[in-house]
Amino acid sequence: MTEAKILVVEDEIPIRKLIVFNLQRSNYEVMEAGDGKEAIKLVQDQSPSLVLLDLMLPDMDGFEICTKLRESHPDLPIVIVSARGQDMEKIMGLELGADDYIVKPFNPLELVARIRSVLRRTNQGAPKPPGNVIRTGPFILETKTQRFYKSGQLVKLTAREYQLVKLFFEHFNEPITRDELLDEIWGVNYFGDPKTVDVHIRRLREKIEDDPSHPIHLKTIWGFGYCFQGE
Repeated sequence: MTEAKILVVEDEIPIRKLIVFNLQRSNYEVMEAGDGKEAIKLVQDQSPSLVLLDLMLPDMDGFEICTKLRESHPDLPIVIVSARGQDMEKIMGLELGADDYIVKPFNPLELVARIRSVLRRTNQGAPKPPGNVIRTGPFILETKTQRFYKSGQLVKLTAREYQLVKLFFEHFNEPITRDELLDEIWGVNYFGDPKTVDVHIRRLREKIEDDPSHPIHLKTIWGFGYCFQGE
């Protein structure tokens, strides 16, 4: 039985074949795309469990593909694999919604391990919590339906953003360190860049704060972590 369906988006055939070989050897079902248009069509038609995405493709930039996929499939795990290893490239990829960023050249065993880690933390299969409603200030969190409201308006959250909100609401007015957030939300065996916490916090602020540059709810505790506070 295969573990999951992985879409490999890579235009360099030798690299793509190497990735496909190692994924198939690890019992994954693998699909291949050599450009962005083909990748987007395969996501729409085949519903992969995860997309492994190169940035430098012949028809469109990988960042553009990541943006399109995140808009149409907000919960689809995306792992960028690229030779572009500068910090700003990594941050941009995470900002656009990638779940991890792997720099070429890579160890094939590490690649498989990090894919497995992303799949585990995005598809935990945990049962939903019992019905409950948490209220604070203008916010309402319905844990049964996993819906989040601000001033009566539904706020659309990704699965990861919902997990962050729920954790903050369970520890309202309590500072939480970045390491604690990584362990609780991404898992203790997370292989990726810890900057992903900051990226997700920034995106969450854009959805819940009136002025994300001057947050009054989701605050940074300098030198420590983050805290969800009342006004």
